[in-house]
Amino acid sequence: MTNKRISFFVTPTLFAALAIFVATATADEHSGTWKMSPNKSKYSPGPALKNLTETIASDENSYKVEANGTDGDGKPMHIEFSAKFDGKDYPATGVPWADAVSVKRVNACTVQAIQRKRGQVMMTITCEVSTDAKTHTCTLKGKDRQGRAVNNLVVFDKQ
Repeated sequence: MTNKRISFFVTPTLFAALAIFVATATADEHSGTWKMSPNKSKYSPGPALKNLTETIASDENSYKVEANGTDGDGKPMHIEFSAKFDGKDYPATGVPWADAVSVKRVNACTVQAIQRKRGQVMMTITCEVSTDAKTHTCTLKGKDRQGRAVNNLVVFDKQ
């Protein structure tokens, strides 16, 4: 009788621990909602975005981004893509200078996205999550839709 009682209490505990482990293993530091901090961000060339909120779902296999905000001219914007960490191009919508994106994981805290337009590399975006997981910093280097050189630093705070 005692053995049955112990196994009854151990089984739910082990099940709960396994569920927590699986939930932690599937999401990573990039996952969550991130709001741009205009005061910490730097744009060259401008104009800077008015606001941007990203929702990222990332795990060991894939990286999905949905972003909504207002561009530097005051127009609403919506960016969306979902890609696997396999180096292949996947469709991207809402990015004026790109129609496809590929992603790779540099390390546990850093993801790099390459944006292409008709196969030509337009922008390299490297995003790193801080060690306290409260800040998401993205460096954008490449060319915008007018062909101007871009060197932006966009800082996001975890929501």
